[in-house]
Amino acid sequence: MRQILRILSIAVIASGAVTAQAPPRDPTQSPASQRPPRTVTPQTYPIEQIQVGELRFTSQCGFCHGRDAAGGETGPDLTRSKLVTEDKRGDKIGPLVRRGRPDEGMPAFSLSDADLAPIVAFIHDQKTKAEALGGGRRSVDDADLATGDAADGRRYFNGAGGCSVCHSAQGDLHGIASRYRGLALLQRMLYPNGQPAPAPANALSAHFDQLGKYTDDDMHNVYAYLVTLK
Repeated sequence: MRQILRILSIAVIASGAVTAQAPPRDPTQSPASQRPPRTVTPQTYPIEQIQVGELRFTSQCGFCHGRDAAGGETGPDLTRSKLVTEDKRGDKIGPLVRRGRPDEGMPAFSLSDADLAPIVAFIHDQKTKAEALGGGRRSVDDADLATGDAADGRRYFNGAGGCSVCHSAQGDLHGIASRYRGLALLQRMLYPNGQPAPAPANALSAHFDQLGKYTDDDMHNVYAYLVTLK
């Protein structure tokens, strides 16, 4: 799952194209180009705990904060969070997770210490990696995503993934790869903000539920299949 996590650390593509008249942005003014703040109390965790935390974070927090904790659809980049920077083994993350921030759209989560500890471990591990990178994010080439098997993706789409219940290669997805390419296509697949054709009312929730079920191979394979729908 590591490769897809690195890919989705790129900022979410905004709806609508950037106009040619927009002035170039000075990268030094972008928070993503700056080195993340250093953790006040450096801490390490067992790899097994981090791996468990990755799965839990992805399924419960990834839609808002990104699967790598570097920011997502609505949630901030946790690797640059002041609260995470000052956290010591969950003493600040834990109360916030259990209290939530309803005014900012974050619900409260009823998690035991045993369930919360791996999530804290994963967040701190991601923050440590972000600090080591020293800021700055590269662009994503189509080749970065082209690691899946289209035939396996088609089988998953029509079988275990249940995608064909709502979507059709000859219907709403016809020509999808001509309308979206690369990261935009992957993000449309994982975090759709609309449908080319009428869809059931629970379509978005079905995509949300699927995020916790995908393996890294599943995601790359389905993406490879969608690339063929031109």
